[in-house]
Amino acid sequence: MMNRRSFLKAAGAGLCLAGVKGPKALADVAPKKPNIVLVMADDQGWGDMAYNGHPALKTPHFDEMARASLRFDRFYAAAPVCSPTRGSVMTGRHPNRFGCFKWGHSLRPQEVTIAEALQIGGYTTGHFGKWHLGSVCKGSPVNPGASGFDEWLSAPNFFDNDPILSREGTAVQMHGESSTVTVDAAIEFIRKHADSPWPFLAVVWFGSPHLPHEAIEEDRALYEDQDEKRRHFYGEITGMDRAFGKLRNELRSLGIHQNTILWYCSDNGGLPGVGATGGRGNKAQIYEGGLRVPAILEWPAAIPKPRVTDVPCNTSDIYPTLLEIAGVTVDNQPPLDGVSLVPLIGGRMTSRPRPMGFWDHPTRGVSTPSKEWMASLLEAQKAGKAVDDPSRLRLDAGEITEQYSEDHFPGHAAWLDWPWKLHRIEKGDDVTIELYDLADDPLEDNDLLGQHAERVETMKAQLETWLASVVRSLNGADYK
Repeated sequence: MMNRRSFLKAAGAGLCLAGVKGPKALADVAPKKPNIVLVMADDQGWGDMAYNGHPALKTPHFDEMARASLRFDRFYAAAPVCSPTRGSVMTGRHPNRFGCFKWGHSLRPQEVTIAEALQIGGYTTGHFGKWHLGSVCKGSPVNPGASGFDEWLSAPNFFDNDPILSREGTAVQMHGESSTVTVDAAIEFIRKHADSPWPFLAVVWFGSPHLPHEAIEEDRALYEDQDEKRRHFYGEITGMDRAFGKLRNELRSLGIHQNTILWYCSDNGGLPGVGATGGRGNKAQIYEGGLRVPAILEWPAAIPKPRVTDVPCNTSDIYPTLLEIAGVTVDNQPPLDGVSLVPLIGGRMTSRPRPMGFWDHPTRGVSTPSKEWMASLLEAQKAGKAVDDPSRLRLDAGEITEQYSEDHFPGHAAWLDWPWKLHRIEKGDDVTIELYDLADDPLEDNDLLGQHAERVETMKAQLETWLASVVRSLNGADYK
């Protein structure tokens, strides 16, 4: 049976037979669709921004964009850790639907990604930086190229200064501060395609400020009054800010910024100890501190004046929003958890049209030592050998070997129907429920479970209905 990814590729091949250049034939001739640049930090919490009130951090470029564009003050990562949230950006779906439970888990090849969908809409696509959704080796069914990216320079996980990255499956030694290396690669791609009649999608995923923190001296010097640990952490964020400013300025220098969507966010809440989460908890937790992240969207052609929104949004919304803007419809689209934010961008959305669900499954993460793996790949190339560990290709990605119960939902889940947030924590046979009013209690300190029995039952039923739908997807129902 042809899966959705095969269908998209077959559709492009059919267009070639008609004498046109692949899927770009489906693009509108005029006006040109907007270019799209998606930028994501790695472990930057909501409070890890000067514009959000951090007392020490210096983030002048982020601050300037926040003043000039659409600032999201209640934006959420779909998951409290890295790989799952990245999967939500790619698909518009909660990552548990395709088994991306924790760090190091991959996409399934059966999923349709935003890159593949936009290719059908006429976009040239590129990925730069952290991937963490599968292998970056040649021959993998889940490397960026197999997931819809025409060009890519990517790492299997976070990376530090002077990284070894994979250029379309070939390991290359890079030199420089990690965020600058990432942005320079993206700028090269953008310059190449800036004057093309076809729009581009550039996905720029930083490896900062993930541990271990290795800020360059120029950035550490800005924080002489901090301890060494924070000098490196804050310095990495400032280095990322500088690289982001370089990218933003390049769009202006090329004269394409007016009709380019530049969308920035982080992949999960802040780090314990050094990060500023802006709420209870931190990375790896479903409480606000593990999910709420900074987010800014700039698109001068559609957002001529700066605005701030407190409508709850999340990373799963990126896919349906951009597909609507690009005029792309995916046949037999599997269930989406995100909603289109086109009305919000146009100033017409004052509340979210439906609640959002979260689910941190207790399945363990998978170690992905990027530095070691890429070094061994580089050495194997020099010796003319194959990848020394074939399992890194993730050839088993997409195999559905386990069927999950639709009656039990282990781990920590939550249902956000603003301003109410209901938590469901299942451990063995025990299920704990908590209820918070985020408008009055943003730190989730005051559990109102005993005061709103009817609301609790309604939200609990809605959450469990959603969880059951996620399990059906997880078990393969969307691929039949």
